[in-house]
Amino acid sequence: MDKKVSIIIISAIILSIGIIIFSGSIFKNVTDTQNSVIKDGIQYITIEAKGGYSPRKSTAKAGIPTKLIIKTNDTYDCSLALAIKSLNYQKILSQNGEEIIDIGTPVAGSPLRGVCSMGMYNFVVNFN
Repeated sequence: MDKKVSIIIISAIILSIGIIIFSGSIFKNVTDTQNSVIKDGIQYITIEAKGGYSPRKSTAKAGIPTKLIIKTNDTYDCSLALAIKSLNYQKILSQNGEEIIDIGTPVAGSPLRGVCSMGMYNFVVNFN
């Protein structure tokens, strides 16, 4: 292989790795997050949809009537097309606003999983 070609390939690999690491996209909101609040006996879990779902992993209490709030703000990607298989829920969300989804009373150990239409973005809510 020509020396110039080798240098170009190695430079491209290093640049790609740097972009991935410094953009933080592969590490964004993967840690378990507490994004729920209980008000008037109802638990509300809030997830933002834009360039994926944030946070991607949440923890909430089981055994309490619960509603999931999906917020969008100038969202124009596939995270607008939300599917939650366990709820038989599938909808294209508005580009700006909130969608409130009644998920009933969750059971401990039964996570709620959501995914975009392309399968690129997902989120999970674990109930304890």
